[in-house]
Amino acid sequence: METLINRIWYGRHWSRWLLWPLSWLFALISGLRRLAFRLGIKQQQLLPVPVILVGNITVGGSGKTPVVIYLIELLRRQGYRPGVISRGYGSEQTTARMVTADSTPADVGDEPCMIVNRTGVPMAVGSDRIATGLLLLQSAGVDVIISDDGLQHYRLGRALELLVLDAKRGLGNGMLLPAGPLREGAWRLSTVDFILSNGAKQDAQGHYAMTLKSAGLRAVSSLNQNSVPTTAEPITAIAGIGNPQRFFETLQAEGFNLAQTKVFADHHPYNVQDFAMFSSQQPLLMTEKDAVKCRAFAGDNNWWYLAVDAVFSAEFESQLLARVRTVMTNRHE
Repeated sequence: METLINRIWYGRHWSRWLLWPLSWLFALISGLRRLAFRLGIKQQQLLPVPVILVGNITVGGSGKTPVVIYLIELLRRQGYRPGVISRGYGSEQTTARMVTADSTPADVGDEPCMIVNRTGVPMAVGSDRIATGLLLLQSAGVDVIISDDGLQHYRLGRALELLVLDAKRGLGNGMLLPAGPLREGAWRLSTVDFILSNGAKQDAQGHYAMTLKSAGLRAVSSLNQNSVPTTAEPITAIAGIGNPQRFFETLQAEGFNLAQTKVFADHHPYNVQDFAMFSSQQPLLMTEKDAVKCRAFAGDNNWWYLAVDAVFSAEFESQLLARVRTVMTNRHE
């Protein structure tokens, strides 16, 4: 099913036209919702501190989480105190709650666990982003909030919008859901503050190139006493993310010998039975997002994850920081 969806969304499969009427219905409903905000029928709400929103207009992975981590570290270096809010997709709860080092993916979602484990940033998750933001402000002394996703959540006021695109997939067939991968039309690109093109080689036409740099292999479990895999030995690689092929290509670019690959659904809730098919002797590599869901049962297995960092041009960083300073200054006036 997932393969067929990809063929429809990112190819020219004829069945997209069968779904086209539903895309028009989707366009009507989402358009009426945006109109309600423009006319004041629905009210956008500003939080007491500026919100920098990182989102996309396509379904599936585009690389938002590395951007969120990049922003956390960048803002900290500039003396700001960032916090993060997220929907907490994949968790079993919807109410606003704080993410801690002891939180599990079932409690708060896999990406929030990954962000907090990597950065220690104050973070809250919940389906109501306003309530989630207010809880974060009550619980931690933050002066700027990064919203992980929520570009179409217009009730949440935002000072800056960063839109992340997969440079290889782009906008797919250009159609709205369900005939295509778009949550909003291509017109949305002209309304955001920055467009980040994940996988692009260089800045071009208003898009800022984003690359993912390896931060090295790390053991999934502290019980793993095996040697770090080398590029010479055959490995198994798994991925349960929005664009698993990008992860496999990253490993190949690092020189790893992929003897076997396995794709799981995005946000897949792993259990030990999922790994019964793999050799216990051969190193198994996964994404950092997968690792947070496997840590509890990884034991002393030869399992590793590849940590990656988002890298941008000096021009982008300069432009972004200038906009952030303007936003922060205006908020205090």
